[in-house]
Amino acid sequence: MNALQAIILAIIEGITEFLPVSSTGHMIIASSFFGIAQDDFTKLFTIVIQLGTILSVIVLYFKRFFQSLDFYFKLLVAFIPAVIFGLLLSDFIDGLLENPITVAVSLIIGGILLLKVDEWFGNSEETKISYLTAFKIGLFQCLAMIPGVSRSGASIVGGMTQKLSRTTAAEFSFFLAIPTMLGATLKKSYDYHKDGFVLSDDQINLLIIGNVVGFIVALIAIKSFIGFLTKHGFKIFGYYRIVAGIAILLIHFFVQKLTII
Repeated sequence: MNALQAIILAIIEGITEFLPVSSTGHMIIASSFFGIAQDDFTKLFTIVIQLGTILSVIVLYFKRFFQSLDFYFKLLVAFIPAVIFGLLLSDFIDGLLENPITVAVSLIIGGILLLKVDEWFGNSEETKISYLTAFKIGLFQCLAMIPGVSRSGASIVGGMTQKLSRTTAAEFSFFLAIPTMLGATLKKSYDYHKDGFVLSDDQINLLIIGNVVGFIVALIAIKSFIGFLTKHGFKIFGYYRIVAGIAILLIHFFVQKLTII
């Protein structure tokens, strides 16, 4: 991975992490295009640069993030399912991370569902989150372990199924990203070093660049997304996912056909 590739991946992460379009899926496709998707450092990079996007949430919602202990306990309850399923399915998930077809199919299915989300659940205005609601949102978030599903999309829709307003569900999804991404980063970093890899000075610099770029881009993306979501809902994201998924399938099979020829 070079500096330009790191910057592009970080921009993609910053834009897509909090949108219901799957940041992991987009980074898998981009890194596959660069020919570095199966590199161990690339897999570490795409996880660790999420720390930058975490910081953007804390900065934007500084006063609201430092609330009561009750708020943190609800985040913990919502985070627990990700811990359990993440540990149980770690190897299976790593295998899926190298498969563009999984990403494409997930994008299409998720896109179809997003076209109907506003119709099914878009009229709720509840702003209070119970412990049971938090846990159910956490279960929905686990669906994002499948590349292409979208962590933010799954958790936002999960909140809306529990009668939360779109804005409340989206903001809770942003907060839930903090322990989820931090946990994923620590786990991936531990596994990387356990497997005998040591970060070089150049790789450390790439991680710093990725986090800084991801932080700046995510600041803009979060503010824009909340405003857009409140006014227009999810349909545009649904159409985008379907088009992107179909395009990935066509490109994949076209390239595969050329390779065979």
